[in-house]
Amino acid sequence: MLKAKLYRFDALDAGPEEIEVPEALFGGPVHKDLLYRAVRVYLANQRQGTAKAKTRGEVSGGGRKPWRQKGTGRARHGSIRSPIWRHGGVTFGPRPRKVRLSLPKRMRRKALISALSARFREGGLVVIDRLGFSRPRTKDGIALLEKISCPEKTLVVVAPDEYRVQVTKTFSNIPGVTCMRSDFLCAYHVLAHEGLLMTQGALEALAGRLSDA
Repeated sequence: MLKAKLYRFDALDAGPEEIEVPEALFGGPVHKDLLYRAVRVYLANQRQGTAKAKTRGEVSGGGRKPWRQKGTGRARHGSIRSPIWRHGGVTFGPRPRKVRLSLPKRMRRKALISALSARFREGGLVVIDRLGFSRPRTKDGIALLEKISCPEKTLVVVAPDEYRVQVTKTFSNIPGVTCMRSDFLCAYHVLAHEGLLMTQGALEALAGRLSDA
């Protein structure tokens, strides 16, 4: 049975306890190829696809032939906005396009389990019973992460019903720290952070979500 550190929000100074974590989430094999595919798909889908270069028909100017066709000794040209001219149009430049890659549902889930298992084996998982902040204060978030010895780049995962302003804004201004819901978690988010802080509610919600992976 796999065990992880569990902290009580109201008794952080008492130190950690031990809690059993689902082996189906944190004891699976690490498929590097699957992690590569999941990260590639996620990053590709973040692209806006708005890059655009003007063609010779879109740049301004160039309506008049620069000089007559014959008799000047110079090469013939029909426009000063030809792609071979300075300030001319761009040949085969980028055009706006939408790139969407997809990964089968079971592959996405197995990639997430691989990322969670890799982070657990590195000792990067810490569980807390709840995040009971009464108001959003960055100082309280920093103090909490320091007490439980979380690295600078830490991913805080909460259950959907725990995703409140008091929690999100407490961590939003801390560099390297990201707070997100368990139902939005993917392999990229886990791999992009060194530490993983999860509430017990998030752990239960994630176990239910990935139970049939």
